[in-house]
Formats: sequence, structure tokens, C-alpha cells
Amino acid sequence: MGGWSAKDIPGQRGRVAVVTGANGGLGLVTARELARHGARVVLACRGETRGRAAADRIAAEVPGAEVESARLDLGDLASVREFADSFPYDRLDLLVNNAGVMALPYGTTADGFETQFGVNHLGHFALTGLLFPVIAKTPGARIVTVSSMLHVMADLDPGDPGGERGTYRRWIAYGRSKTANLLFTHELARRLSAAGSDVVAAAAHPGYASTGLQTAGPRLEGRRGAERLMEIGNRVLGQSAEAGALPTLYAATAPGVRPDTFVGPSFAMWRGAPSTSWRAGRTRDDTRAELLWAASERLTGVSYEGLEG
Repeated sequence: MGGWSAKDIPGQRGRVAVVTGANGGLGLVTARELARHGARVVLACRGETRGRAAADRIAAEVPGAEVESARLDLGDLASVREFADSFPYDRLDLLVNNAGVMALPYGTTADGFETQFGVNHLGHFALTGLLFPVIAKTPGARIVTVSSMLHVMADLDPGDPGGERGTYRRWIAYGRSKTANLLFTHELARRLSAAGSDVVAAAAHPGYASTGLQTAGPRLEGRRGAERLMEIGNRVLGQSAEAGALPTLYAATAPGVRPDTFVGPSFAMWRGAPSTSWRAGRTRDDTRAELLWAASERLTGVSYEGLEG
């Protein structure tokens, strides 16, 4: 992959992309660079005001950019269905499942799921399934799900994928949700192959990218000391959101990306140009992936047309 950068993104004219969580951080950079190279980009954001502001910002930075915002709350399956039902295009070349929450205090989604598992995995599982009919008929489409190097922190019990039976630990819950992202990508890639589809399902992670994600949990709890520590870590150790978005952009646009590829920074999974990344072996376990898929279908009520197994 060499020193691949955003300048190496192939032309995207005529392609339609959806980027979740595109109002800031990695999502905003991903959406902006796709628009810069000609894609029509839908910024799928929980906050309508912030989504419109992000679209306006991209339009100001990229003359002629085709961008729009639409409301999507991944913590509310009704909102996910509303977004999919109102999707206005007859093609979807690129779905970037980017949005996420990190190490939050315990809470639940509108549907009663632990928040990190519900937003980071189940919301994206449902969104991908509901949009799949239009993705499936788009030649050369890709589905890219953003995981994390911190998936190594936690395994996932397919019988209790949301970890409801144990004591809640915020970082373990986060790692579990990121493991779920990789198992989802693995099973999706397997099902696409079995169906003879040319849709590519891949995953990416940003290494340590300095965004607002790290400080959100401490801020919610008023833990100013922890928030300050995260801010210092971001400044000293983190790479920019522009650099952190490159693995996602590579997985989304570079020629020859293979199904179930995991792309991350080249230097110790931490920073640097995009490269194929190490991942825990359990994230390629067929049985675990299949059981998680079945549980996700049951919990969300969403199945994938043409990918039944």
C-alpha cells in the first residue's frame, strides 16, 4: 500500500456514498474526501443541526461538492428504518459504517440494548440490512465497517453478545462491540461470496486518532480529570483525524481490496499510512460469526434479502 494518501483516491464521480457519524472527526473527513473526488455523499447524523452544519462546511471547503445530511440515530431502530425507507437513490456504491461511541457509562438504547453494543454493532447491522437491496444491485459496491485495534480487549459470547449477564465495564463493552464489528464483516463477506455477489465487505480502524470520541465518556460523567488526561493523550500520542480516516478511505476506494480485509495504520497498528492490519483470530471464527449474525437478526428484526445463509 506504500505511502497511500487521500490524493490517491480514484475518481468517484457518479457514485453515491453514505457515511454514518459524518458530522465530525473521522466521519467528516471521510465524507469530505469522498465528495472531493466526486461522490454524492449523504451525511447520516444523529443531530440534524450538526449534520447540516457539516454538509455546509464540506460544501464551503470543496467547491461543487454534492453533499446532503439526513437524520440517523443508530441507537433507535425506528430511526434506522426511517432513514432506510426514505433513502432517495436507486444505487448505493459505498456504505461507511463509521459512527460509534466509546467507553460510555452504562446506558441503553431506545430499544433496550446496552448502548455501545446497540449503537456500534446492532444499529449498523440493521442499517446495512435495510439498505442491502439497493447496495446489492449497485455494481462494485462496498460496505466498510469501522472497528478498532481495541477489539483485542474483549471476546464476545454469542449467547450473550451484548454482555448483559456480567458486570458492566465500559472498556470491555467497547472492545466487545468492536469485536462484533469484525465478526459482522467476516460473516457478511462469507454470505456475499456464497451468493455470488461482487459487493465487497471490509473493515478498517484508525489506530489512535485524535477525535472527540475519547473524551465523550468522561465528559458525560463530569470526570474532568479523566477528560483532561484523554485530551493530553490525544495531543501527545494521537494522529490527526485526516490521518486516521485514511484506512477507511483506502478500504472504501482503493482498487483490489479483498473481502474481509482489515485495514489500519502501518506502524504498530497505531499511526502511519494504511496497511493490512493484524486482528484477533477469533474475529474470523465462522461459528461465532454465524451465531452473532443470528442473534443480531433476532434482536433487530432485520434480515438480509438474498443472504439468508
